[in-house]
Amino acid sequence: MIVDKIAGHWIGGEWLDDGPAADSTNPADGTILGRYRPGSRALAEQACRVAAETFRDGLWASSPRLRAQVLFEFADRLEAQAETLADLVVAENGKLRAEAMGEIRGAISEARYYGGLARTILGRTMEPAPGQFSIMTREPAGVATIIVPWNAPVTLLVRSLAPAMAAGCTCVIKPAHQTPLIHAAVMRALADCPSLPVGVIGSVNENGIEVGEALVTAREVDVISFTGSSATGKRIMEAAAPTLKRLSLELGGKAPAVIFEDADMDRVIAELTRGALTMAGQICVAAARFLVHEPIRAEFETRITDAFRAVRTGPGSDAGSQMGSLIDKANEARLMDIIQQADEEGELLLRGANPGGTDAAGAFLTPSLFRIDNTSSPLVQEELFGPIVSIEGFETEAEAVAKANATEYGLASSLFTRDLSRAVRVGRAIRAGTVWLNCHGRLFAEGETGGYRQSGLGRLHGVEGLNDFLETKHLFLEQGVIA
Repeated sequence: MIVDKIAGHWIGGEWLDDGPAADSTNPADGTILGRYRPGSRALAEQACRVAAETFRDGLWASSPRLRAQVLFEFADRLEAQAETLADLVVAENGKLRAEAMGEIRGAISEARYYGGLARTILGRTMEPAPGQFSIMTREPAGVATIIVPWNAPVTLLVRSLAPAMAAGCTCVIKPAHQTPLIHAAVMRALADCPSLPVGVIGSVNENGIEVGEALVTAREVDVISFTGSSATGKRIMEAAAPTLKRLSLELGGKAPAVIFEDADMDRVIAELTRGALTMAGQICVAAARFLVHEPIRAEFETRITDAFRAVRTGPGSDAGSQMGSLIDKANEARLMDIIQQADEEGELLLRGANPGGTDAAGAFLTPSLFRIDNTSSPLVQEELFGPIVSIEGFETEAEAVAKANATEYGLASSLFTRDLSRAVRVGRAIRAGTVWLNCHGRLFAEGETGGYRQSGLGRLHGVEGLNDFLETKHLFLEQGVIA
């Protein structure tokens, strides 16, 4: 698949594609897909100025029906191009075709959901004393910067963009440098919306870290919505502190899956094979730690090892593949080092490798499993972001909860048991923004997601997804007492 256009920047309703170009490659075979224009601080600053002027002088912020219309038009255009967009996601990101289609459908759902909410942003009134009236309005926060990761470049863009637009913010977007072509295709779908006012949305490609730094420090920006690592999230907080920007951060995860002895083992194996290996484990809510009740640990280890070994790793475009590629060769090398560390610190039950050999052009890694008892190990504490999963045992419910909460993360978790009381009790005790019961990895527009502790700030999806893009204003009117 070769993309003809060079992916440029979109500022003030115009495509800008001057300057040198860089290659975007297919991680499954190393071939060049197309080219994009790296951005600059000057372009980022220009985009911020346009967004601020549009917010201040235009009608977007006070036009909820217009915002709803644009979001519905956007959803319709994504739907009309779904097959083509999914092909481009597979080619540039490496995931399975079914995963790519699921991502596009998720983005469509997000746009339509927030299109509906755009017309139902409500305030409240009260009369605190005779003749005194308080009007609480919900107003857009201003200019929002959206920094998009590479692992789900369509869904994770629209997940932030749609509520920002619904709230009435103008936006400047920075895509990941690994996925500029699919981002440009989505931006063209948005640019084609006939009701979208000029200047409401801008997009600037990254150039190292230059563009991101400019957007995070720009005085015109009021809100930053970032999805990515906790380490980068902390740097963004530090850089945004002088201007006290509002932050919406979905950061790293180390999702534990807690399996009790009464769990339905067939369901456990199916759910956790999928939950750990979706997008080759390159997703922040992937099942990354299997915490297993000791009475069933031996059976679980045998069955999950067999299930992982049976997964066919190959190009996402191949209908027979059950797990796609990694994002690049650098990450393949990084994960191979982690597998060696797991062999030294724990006990490898299944060693991953590139099916084509270490010199293969494609970035692939088959699944790995390792047994470990040292909860303080970096292998347990740190996000590995690949198809490598640890297995840890527990004896009691209290130990299961303690181990589930033993890392600095708190984004997602799952637990498997037939005991409803235990499910609720343990689910409430686990410090994570999402706890799935007898399943793993269910995400949808209506249900809020977000992290505890170092997994982030704020919530995305759902009604609360609007909150980070809205301000509450108190208008007070005093008429006096009427005799």
